Amino acid sequence: MGFTFYFGSLVGSVSSYDVATPTKEIQWLGSVFTGVFFCVIVYRLTANLSSLLFAGYGKLNRAEKIEWNNRGFSTVHALFVSFASFYFLVLSDIFKKDSQEELVINRSSTFSNSVLGISIGYFLADLAMILWHFPALGGVEYVLHHGLSMFSIIQSLLSGQGQIYILMVLFSESTTPFVNLRWHLDVAGLKSSKLYVWNGAALFFGWLIARIFLFIFFFVHMWTHFDEVNEIFPLGFYTLVVVPPVLTIMNLFWFWKIAKGLVKTLSKAKHGK
Repeated sequence: MGFTFYFGSLVGSVSSYDVATPTKEIQWLGSVFTGVFFCVIVYRLTANLSSLLFAGYGKLNRAEKIEWNNRGFSTVHALFVSFASFYFLVLSDIFKKDSQEELVINRSSTFSNSVLGISIGYFLADLAMILWHFPALGGVEYVLHHGLSMFSIIQSLLSGQGQIYILMVLFSESTTPFVNLRWHLDVAGLKSSKLYVWNGAALFFGWLIARIFLFIFFFVHMWTHFDEVNEIFPLGFYTLVVVPPVLTIMNLFWFWKIAKGLVKTLSKAKHGK
């Protein structure tokens, strides 16, 4: 038994084995608000702890402090969804081949739904800040990335379908802490430090694994399970076919910039010896 949404003739109906009861709808909304609340709390904690533990924080201008704090909750969210995704995809039995009778594409759990809801809350909070301070916290590419991410996650949460692929993409957020640390070190005037160099190398290899190789595995998995993917409701199916390639193009573009930055950093470090 499932539930059905009607988005019009183009979209079709959304059916899932995860019945949308009032209790579950409250849980979903609660997890979204939890995500937003967590962002607000971590934003303030980042500001308070940074002012106490980092002397240079007080020397930052207002715009830099806002971005510093924003990247604080960005890092915490990235760590949370990365560990959660790894648990569901590798350690848990939820998506293992013969662990359930349901198709892999239709599997979800209360915990996975909560993780997706919290992630939606994060993207909402971060997108609101990006738009409010536009373009200081990120340009059009960040708006596109967050918009596509939320659009995809919301569909998966409401339908209970495609969560395995959403979690694969969310695991790619594991590179975000390295991106944020690079920015923090740059603003702190530590661009010539060994930590900056090592972080740049970690970002390069992390990005290669989590945003290039993982996406290759993503598309191979989709291709080999296309009979199941084809069971997803129309809008969800087309989103799954269109959005990941767009994200892949963005990831390749950013990877090219990361590679250029790493070469530049290593060159400076070599000449500085």
